[in-house]
Order: sequence, then structure tokens, then C-alpha cells
Amino acid sequence: MAQLLTENEIQNRLNSLSGWELDGKTIKCVRTFSGFPEAVTFVNKLVDPAETAGHHPDLAISYNKVTVSLSTHDAGGLTEKDFAMAETIAKL
Repeated sequence: MAQLLTENEIQNRLNSLSGWELDGKTIKCVRTFSGFPEAVTFVNKLVDPAETAGHHPDLAISYNKVTVSLSTHDAGGLTEKDFAMAETIAKL
């Protein structure tokens, strides 16, 4: 099982990620697009990196907004896996 990060480690990692915020035991970002098709296109771009990493974000689509939430559920909080996936998502 992945090792949970300390509060200091989480804050340090968040400082290097633009647009992500801490929400309890998750980190999340909200992306806004011009419409629903563009939002779904973005979600589809997450499939390959998530499958490759074996680490899948929780997603919520609301018309042109996509909320991406990351947490390592089996560890009970935030781990390096979450921040690695956030960095990958930030590049999309």
C-alpha cells in the first residue's frame, strides 16, 4: 500500500500545482470548457494516463465543467500517486 503524505508534504506539493486545492483527504481541480463536447473530450484524454498509472481520478461533469478529484482510496488519503497523476493531468 502507498505511504500517506504528511500535511507539510501535501502543502509543498500543492504549491507546485497550479489550479489544484486541498479538499479534505483529496486534491481537486475544476476545468471549464466552451461546452459539453469539449468537457467530455478532456475526460476522454484522462483514460490512457489513468490506466497506465493504475490510478483513477473521481470525475464530475456539469455541462462545461469537469471536477477532477484525486485520493488514494486504499491508503485512506493522499500519496505520491495522487500528485503524480495531478501533474500528468495538468499537462493535458
